[in-house]
Amino acid sequence: MSSLFDVAEMLKQARLEAKLSQTALADRAGVSRSTVARMETLAKGDMSVTALVRLLEAAGYDLKLVKAGHERTVEDILNEQRSGNI
Repeated sequence: MSSLFDVAEMLKQARLEAKLSQTALADRAGVSRSTVARMETLAKGDMSVTALVRLLEAAGYDLKLVKAGHERTVEDILNEQRSGNI
């Protein structure tokens, strides 16, 4: 299981891999640069999921939930249930 510190580091790595500054990522996501900095360092001890999703999307990533020890995402499982394949 990932801790919030792991998620903060993953966000920073996503930004760096996209070759974006904190300011550029913030502009793309429609948040302030201080929000990016706060989330990358966990300055307030937690983070907004809404802002996290926006920032990841702005860096070219999707947030996916995967059950520990499995390859399929929660989205995959829900789609299978909706289509009656389970």
